[in-house]
Amino acid sequence: MSTTTVRIPEDMKDALKIIASVEKRNIKDILTELIAEYLGRHKETLEILSRPEWMEAIRQGLRASEKGETVRWRKNPSGRQNRGHTPKR
Repeated sequence: MSTTTVRIPEDMKDALKIIASVEKRNIKDILTELIAEYLGRHKETLEILSRPEWMEAIRQGLRASEKGETVRWRKNPSGRQNRGHTPKR
């Protein structure tokens, strides 16, 4: 495990010390738990960002939206995505 320095406001540090003392836990363990929870909440975002084809589909959707169009996104029986542009109604 590597070491990272994080600067937090003094009042937050004091609150963490109190909570750690009451719970008889180490501040490091509390911070590790908080970071794991945060990463868990963003797992889906990380998955999307790791898939170039999904990012391209998002970019296409944004471009179409700027033009007032919609983009249909569905899988064909072959498993390939079928993208069709239709004007906004």
